[in-house]
Amino acid sequence: MAEFLFATSGFVLLTVALGLVRILRGPADADRMMAAQLLGSGGIAALLLLGAAAGVDAVIDLSLTLALLAAFATVAFVKFAATPARGEARADDAA
Repeated sequence: MAEFLFATSGFVLLTVALGLVRILRGPADADRMMAAQLLGSGGIAALLLLGAAAGVDAVIDLSLTLALLAAFATVAFVKFAATPARGEARADDAA
């Protein structure tokens, strides 16, 4: 069973590596943020699989901590994206 969990975590890490391409080449900031969320979710999944395969409870705690950080990063991005840049007018202010 441990071999299956290790193989599954390797597959998850491969998909996360493909997400790095989207971060580097994403056409918009939202695409890059979604790819960063993929990195966070994939990293959490890989850590959970590796922790279960190795039987190390500290890795599971670490993955849950990373899940909290990923949620805060998403909230910070949305707050930053909703704020207009200095000198730019909002669309509803122009009317």
